[in-house]
Amino acid sequence: MFDYDTRLLKGDRNGINEAASLLSKGELVAIPTETVYGLAANALNPGAVRRIFEAKGRPQDNPLIVHISDIKDLKPLVTEIPDNARMLAQKYWPGPLTMIFHRSGLVPDEVSAGLSTVAIRMPSHPVALAIISKAGVPLAAPSANRSGSPSPTTAGHVLKDMAGRIPAIVDGGESPVGVESTVLDLTGDVPRLLRPGGITPEQIRAVTGELVIDSAVTGRMEEGTVPHSPGMKYRHYSPKAKVILVKGSREAFTAFVNSKKGEGVAAMCFDGEGQDLQVPFVTYGGRNDPAEQAHRVFDALRRIDEIDARVVYCACPEPDGIGLAVYNRLLRSAGFEVVELDE
Repeated sequence: MFDYDTRLLKGDRNGINEAASLLSKGELVAIPTETVYGLAANALNPGAVRRIFEAKGRPQDNPLIVHISDIKDLKPLVTEIPDNARMLAQKYWPGPLTMIFHRSGLVPDEVSAGLSTVAIRMPSHPVALAIISKAGVPLAAPSANRSGSPSPTTAGHVLKDMAGRIPAIVDGGESPVGVESTVLDLTGDVPRLLRPGGITPEQIRAVTGELVIDSAVTGRMEEGTVPHSPGMKYRHYSPKAKVILVKGSREAFTAFVNSKKGEGVAAMCFDGEGQDLQVPFVTYGGRNDPAEQAHRVFDALRRIDEIDARVVYCACPEPDGIGLAVYNRLLRSAGFEVVELDE
């Protein structure tokens, strides 16, 4: 089914033109964004959108995010633009903020998983914006990885997951934010945060005043609930190793992990906190540097597999600011398995 000779394109004019040409023919192309790499297809072409699900092995009831390059491209895709959306777009677009609207008839069911809504954002990565603009159509683009595995923040990550499954990957360097966009539902009376990301709850409240944080941000969705955003329903972002999130101080974490040492046991900890561990470890940023944690968390989860771990105990970040996005991703990577240590 997949027999592509996947090519790595530069993020220059030639690479952008070639990517746009492939997308206009209904093909898939992995593109860089400031959050993570996206697996892009023409959002208005149902057949192309279906190929995203096939290439990723993605569940069909998991909606996609539509990417645009100009604010004028928003109006044809939605039935109305609330005042909150206009203010947020003025403040945070282009950038790592996705907003959910009531969709127009132009948006295929395949994009929205049959929902009456559509999630839309305008990325800030210059290569992504250039590809969308050159393609001349909005692009549906979930993360460019196999479904369930850690999201890719480099072209090399994409190649490892998608080689042979797509025709091309555009290399735009390392994704600076490192976690997927914030997803905000604006279809109700009060804005609702469905997925935390690079735009924090505090930044949203500064514009909208009110904000509800959905219970699925820090917990499991209730059985039978329909996901209105990517990253809500399924176990995500997981290496092959079993991840267990551990809440506690540096000292408590070190003692706990060392008590579990054995073949196949590893740790994922903060910078400068691994020297007393008696197991292999990777780091993912400073304990008090959530932006760096976000930038490195997916790469760290991928490196866990390189050390051939069976179980990895991960030091838990503080769920504040962008740290809430890191906590959200690690919770899902761990399948919500959390150990709380007594201090």
